[in-house]
Amino acid sequence: MSDINFIVNKEKCIHCGLCEKDCGSSIIELNEERIPQIKKDDEKYCMKCQHCLAICPAGAISVCGKNPEDSDICDNNLPTDEQVLSLIQHRKSIRSYRHENLDKATLYKLKDMLKYSPTGCNNHTLHISIVEDVETMDKFRDVANGTINKFLSLNISAPITKKFGKYRQKFLDGEDIIFRGAPHMIVVSVPVSAPCAPVDPIILLSYFELYAQSLGVGTLWCGFAEIALKLIPELCEYLDIPDGYKIGYVMLFGKSDLKYQRATQPEDYDMLQVQPKYYYKLNLWEKFKRYFWNSLR
Repeated sequence: MSDINFIVNKEKCIHCGLCEKDCGSSIIELNEERIPQIKKDDEKYCMKCQHCLAICPAGAISVCGKNPEDSDICDNNLPTDEQVLSLIQHRKSIRSYRHENLDKATLYKLKDMLKYSPTGCNNHTLHISIVEDVETMDKFRDVANGTINKFLSLNISAPITKKFGKYRQKFLDGEDIIFRGAPHMIVVSVPVSAPCAPVDPIILLSYFELYAQSLGVGTLWCGFAEIALKLIPELCEYLDIPDGYKIGYVMLFGKSDLKYQRATQPEDYDMLQVQPKYYYKLNLWEKFKRYFWNSLR
């Protein structure tokens, strides 16, 4: 039995070839009877995306131990484009939270949704640390803030002092500059060897944020927390982040202590409509400049 366990119910198969057409790794082919099969020696290229299972009109394909009868049916009962746009327009970065836990049903929904977030090459190796109760969050908050306060009170030159120096006095006065009193936190870390390591955590948290918004849960992309985790190894150990993984990003979440009355009016981005043109060959200096800009951060 193969690792991907690609099984076709021949009685159900209608020989449409959609699984072959949609296979992202191009490892499915139709045999003489127009029954799909995996090309010889190509099983190792399977991304385990389950597209073959999802696209089969007859539900004839099982793969990776997953059976079509256990999948939800796509009924196209989707929110309207106006509803989705409204969700995006009214999203806010929340910096003031109620000091209380989300209910267990909401937390379960948020966690269960995460497995549907796309990743490069369907590489499902992200590590997710979630602080699910306010008591644990308060203890973690105390550890992180206490460690930073020690550095700031010494007034020495160190990376962490430079990052948080602007807020030195507020830290020393006990203000929760980093975590904003949030009751919950999600930290996404990624293997350094993952094919799309820089972007996968951001994609997952983007999905998380919009779904949280639909549940009435506020969120904050927390760069301060990301910096703290990168500069204080003990915090990564506190969150049980495995060896070989690096911090992707951090998001705070919980019930907002504020209620916004209207959407903001953001400025448009610089948007250029690309026009047909002849291929332009760059000289060495122009290439160097482009490599330089693309390599920063």
